Amino acid sequence: MENRETEGLTALGRKTEYKSDYSPEVLETFVNRHMENDYWVRFNCPEFTSLCPITGQPDFAEIRISYIPDVKMVESKSLKLYLFSFRNHGDFHEDCVNKIMKDLIKLMDPKYIEVTGLFTPRGGISIFPYANYGRPGTKYQALAEKRMENHE
Repeated sequence: MENRETEGLTALGRKTEYKSDYSPEVLETFVNRHMENDYWVRFNCPEFTSLCPITGQPDFAEIRISYIPDVKMVESKSLKLYLFSFRNHGDFHEDCVNKIMKDLIKLMDPKYIEVTGLFTPRGGISIFPYANYGRPGTKYQALAEKRMENHE
């Protein structure tokens, strides 16, 4: 725990406090100890919930986040608290996925990131929004373009 505290992490190892609405400020990072390597980090949040901005009814999804880190990595407990903060937040499915991706880009400046939302059916239709980003001017931009072209 001592090492994590020196990295400025505040949520890890402390009593969990859940925010009542969208709270990107709870996100925290730590230094990637393997910057010389390209590797994938994947998070699955199978119990994501948000609210329909029109009806106020809950929407349920699995959120999948995959990224190739550079200098900073997102701390998993802070990510959990961040994703939980959508619970009382009204946004369309596509907005949630894009907002999550943009917040993580702003937080970490990853080489590459993609976010998928596997939302459960509402009115007989499932919606699976997908967003990705590769750092401009690098091979990761080409990766983003290729994965978007080949996305199913």
